[in-house]
Amino acid sequence: MELFTDPAYWHWWLLGLALIVIEILAPGTFVLWMGIGALGVGLLVFLFPGLPWQAQWLLFAGLTIASILAWLLYFRKRSDHSDDPLLNRRGQQYVGRVFALEQPIVNGYGKIRVDDSVWKIEADDCPAGTKVRIVGVDGVMLKGVVERGG
Repeated sequence: MELFTDPAYWHWWLLGLALIVIEILAPGTFVLWMGIGALGVGLLVFLFPGLPWQAQWLLFAGLTIASILAWLLYFRKRSDHSDDPLLNRRGQQYVGRVFALEQPIVNGYGKIRVDDSVWKIEADDCPAGTKVRIVGVDGVMLKGVVERGG
């Protein structure tokens, strides 16, 4: 019980390191922030050894939340910048490209071959082999318009 009511700086450092090791072994990006908070409290207890245990636990909670918020602010600023923003949005990568229909479009729906896969497409009815420009994506359905004169 003394561990909870009178923790020393090294208790916090051990807790912080243990939480970071847990994060490394079972990643979930949650205990990492608690580990950072514990290391921070350990540093504060080292610098100010008379901190009461209640203040230490409040600091632990506060530093954990602060580290989460700091990461979110950092991530929000950095997440918009990517060399390939459509990397995980495969359908969006095809917008603007023109493909020949593999199967005719009947009642507004057909299929096209895109690279190594077949996609469903929604467009005006037309025969197989017709060129269709992709203008949008709705889930796994490509939206197209028939290319006139080509």
